[in-house]
Amino acid sequence: MWAAAPLLLLLLLLLALARLCRRGAARLEPAGRAVLITGCDSGFGHLLALRLHRLGFTVFAGCLSPGGDGARRLQREAGGAGRLRVLRLDVTRARDVRAAKELVLSHLPERGFWGLVNNAGISTFGETGWLPMETYEKFADVNLLGSIRTTLAFLPLLRKYKGRIVFMSSIIAYFTLGNGIYSMTKAAIEKFCDALRLEMKKFGVQVCIIQPGNYARSTKIQPPLSAEEIWSELSEEEKAVYNKEYIQERANFFNSLLSKGSTNGNEVVDAMVDALTSPAPKARYMVAKLKEKALVFVCAFFPTVVMDSVLSYALSKVKLA
Repeated sequence: MWAAAPLLLLLLLLLALARLCRRGAARLEPAGRAVLITGCDSGFGHLLALRLHRLGFTVFAGCLSPGGDGARRLQREAGGAGRLRVLRLDVTRARDVRAAKELVLSHLPERGFWGLVNNAGISTFGETGWLPMETYEKFADVNLLGSIRTTLAFLPLLRKYKGRIVFMSSIIAYFTLGNGIYSMTKAAIEKFCDALRLEMKKFGVQVCIIQPGNYARSTKIQPPLSAEEIWSELSEEEKAVYNKEYIQERANFFNSLLSKGSTNGNEVVDAMVDALTSPAPKARYMVAKLKEKALVFVCAFFPTVVMDSVLSYALSKVKLA
């Protein structure tokens, strides 16, 4: 094994050098290129749509509620320019995805379709048994299958124009702190991206993953939850296991995490823009605080028992009985 170390080091140096050379190349010219973004009602999608519009892209901003406050504000902030179009796009509905593709095809600028940003997502809090099967199905449909649905629809265009696909993941793909339902969908989308990235190389299509840390205060993806709300949604079987003190402590813990989230969503948008415009985009962009990155490091390189111990210490101290 050690005999191969010099060869491996040489390979890493050559890859780093090639990356630096590509990074030195001119950045992409946005004019005449179209990008579709899902989940633009608020949060990162809303900010990205405005940023790309200012850069000169033709932007198709998918909104769950095209007549809602977020979509109207987006149109107003864009100044009514023709390069930004708001469209209805519920990623769980094949009909909406087909209509979005038809709209893009009928309004393609001269340089074609450059990027798809799978940003739409939902989140909630709760231990595994607290959530009904319908909630798991909804989360899988929005966070995982929704991204796959849009990707499959736009792959022919992306292959034709050798474009980019950007997926919104999270550092929660590596570990969970009371929101396992969200974590499982992000872990799944990472594996989908890993397969897609390798398969698309031969077509010149690049696939990037964005992994934000805690930006809860920059988005509306996860509102605070009260202990009363959680308790009222529990089945009678779960109420027989968990006491209200435990539920209150867990709600306090999770809401405390939300309150510590960064308000600077533009840090994440910067990474999304780089993924779309850099001559050498990264496969993964982790946008997180140092302690969040440390947790990911522990999860990736230490035995599972170490990470379990760290997370168990951070989680509830309240006894069930």
